[in-house]
Amino acid sequence: MLQRLPLALAAIALPLALRQAFLVAPAEQKMGVVQRIFYFHVPSAMMAFLGVGLCAVLSALYLWRRDRRLDVAAEAAAELGVLFCTIVLITGPLWARPVWGVYWTGEVRLTSTLILWLLFVGYLLLRGQAGADRDATARFAAIVAIVGALDVPIIYKSVEWWRGLHPKVLKVSGGGGLDPAMGRSLLVCSLAFLLLFAALFLERLRLGRLALEVSALEDRAARIEEGGGAHA
Repeated sequence: MLQRLPLALAAIALPLALRQAFLVAPAEQKMGVVQRIFYFHVPSAMMAFLGVGLCAVLSALYLWRRDRRLDVAAEAAAELGVLFCTIVLITGPLWARPVWGVYWTGEVRLTSTLILWLLFVGYLLLRGQAGADRDATARFAAIVAIVGALDVPIIYKSVEWWRGLHPKVLKVSGGGGLDPAMGRSLLVCSLAFLLLFAALFLERLRLGRLALEVSALEDRAARIEEGGGAHA
């Protein structure tokens, strides 16, 4: 029952987030209505970083403990990292086109985000290889995850380290910075996305553990069959 709680809370929070983004938050002074993508773009980036960071931590723990449950959790986190990073890479160009006049530029934040996505898509492709040695694949994937996560601080600090078009702050009529109503709307949307992340992670974790149990039963059945054949 408790496992379903984040899903129920997310189902409540997501409509509230939509209300905050489209009805409560004021329009940005220069960008107008298109800026409302911000309330989904930024929380998606946060969840992408959370998924990647969680995957890296769980991967490091797996290399230390060799517990396959940690490996399953790392893979689940990676899948969510890729999911939310994909949303970032879709909403970003949709926001950029009417503001910058182009869907994509070669600035560091965009390029490094794409690199992060490619690294973890590669991670998932590596995990999906049929017939590969499971333990060897898990170890190699763990190293890829830890190295790939090093891209996150580069993405986060890129606007400060390199000049680019990507905005640092947003302006509203009569002031500067982030309007308090915008800040509250962003907080609501971020909490909604966090609840969605938790719900999806717990569900994916449950499926992964079931797959582990099935795999253990298959290995046990194979050993029994081999033992029976040797006895005969």
